[in-house]
Parts: sequence; C-alpha cells; structure tokens
Amino acid sequence: MRVTLLGTGDTTGTPTVGCDCATCERARERGVERSRFSVHVENDRTGEALLIDFSPDFRHQFLTQDVPLPDAALVTHIHFDHLDGLGNAYRLFDDLPVHATDVVDPVTEESVADTIRRKYDYLDRVHVHGHDPHERIRVCGLDVRFVPVDHPPLLCYGVVVEDPETGAKCSLTGDTSFGMPAETRAALADPDLLLADAIVPASSCEHHPLGGKHHDESGVPRTFGSKHMTREGALDLAAELDADRTRLVHLAHFYPADEAFAEPLAVDGETYDL
Repeated sequence: MRVTLLGTGDTTGTPTVGCDCATCERARERGVERSRFSVHVENDRTGEALLIDFSPDFRHQFLTQDVPLPDAALVTHIHFDHLDGLGNAYRLFDDLPVHATDVVDPVTEESVADTIRRKYDYLDRVHVHGHDPHERIRVCGLDVRFVPVDHPPLLCYGVVVEDPETGAKCSLTGDTSFGMPAETRAALADPDLLLADAIVPASSCEHHPLGGKHHDESGVPRTFGSKHMTREGALDLAAELDADRTRLVHLAHFYPADEAFAEPLAVDGETYDL
C-alpha cells in the first residue's frame, strides 16, 4: 500500500493567502506547500485507490501529484477543509462510493453521511454509504475503520487502514485533541505509519483564548485550545501508540519559521510504501 500526503495543512494552508509571515515566506522560498488536508492510499495489489477527505484543493492536488483518481473515498467530518472538495467530483467519475459514519451528531442533528447526502445531492454519481464507528469495512481491497476522536463541538473520526494480506497499517488521528477515547487509541496502535494532527507547537497555546489542556508531567499542553493536538501532544501520542514512523499533519502557518519544516513535520507530496 502506497500512502501519498496530498494535503498536510490546516484550514488556511501554508503559504496562507495574503500572508507574509516568516513561515509562509520560508515555504515560498523552499517551493513547498501544505494545502488543505487529504490523504491518498493506493492498493498495489488491486490497482485501486482510496481517498481520505476531500480537500478544497482537490483539483490542484491531483494536477500536481502523480496519483490516480480514487475508486472510493472516506470523509472523517464535515468541516470545510475536509469535505468541500467533493464538489470537484462533478464530471470526473462514473461512480464514486463515499463512506462516512451514520451516527447522528446532536449539534447538526444529522450524521456525517447524511450531511454529505444533503449537501451534494446534485452529484448523482456519488453514492454515500453510512457505517458505525469501529465497524470494519472492505474498501479498495483494504480493511478500513472509522474511530471516534475528540474535536468539539462536532463528531469527528480518525481512520485505520490495514492491508488484509500484508498486515501493513496506516493510522490517521483525524482532527482531534489529545483526549481521544481509550478504545480509539487501541485501534490506532502499532501502525507502520501514523499521521497525527499537530496544528501548532505547544508554545502557541499562550495565544489561544482557551490556552491549552491535557498537560504532561512538566506542564506542557498536549492540546491547543480544545480541538487539536499540539506538536508535543502528537509526539507523545506517537510514542504511546508505538508508531514505526510518524508524520505530523494538519499544520498551521503559526509554527515559527525555524521550526516549521523540521522533522517530523510533513509537507505535501510525501509518499510512503508500507
């Protein structure tokens, strides 16, 4: 299974439009980008491809990265930077199965699957399939599970992708605080590749109205505000899960320029063969 990081940025991406901060300038100098989040998984055995989340940068990503269009897709939650690229499916697909969870969110009064059906009812070649959390489904010859995480106020899910023949495993935390459930942590554990939300370094928490939470023994916040892990939180989670390789994703341009492109912070276009 080949994993390609199509989009490794947060909701504004890096460089951010109209921003001349040192980090955005450094990205331009390096010729690198962190577009809005999306991951492409290709099954070499079957020749099928799976897309995880529909970035608003869908068109740009598929024009600039050497990957095939997906045969199926997953959606982790309904925020703009993970869903609104689905409109790009118009006239590109004869049939595109889209998988999401069927749990009704008390905030929206509909499930992720229902929201997709409602927002994209004009895409008659997109067919939405609803699933329970932790339910194992076979998509593109791969075993896939949605696992609940903590991204208030909306329901949000991480994803586990496993190759049933080779045992290769890729775990994605999705957008989440450090406070995800124990059952989810167990499902994500022991991956060959962990893609972990790490929106900012812990030092940025002093600028958030809510500060930080889920502090470690030294008082370092592992959650930025209430919705996303800090870099330090993501790295602690990676150690807890015993990840063989970790890439930090969903990164904001608020990283200081001298830290923004250090390991293991990812940039668009990275590929991993598992």
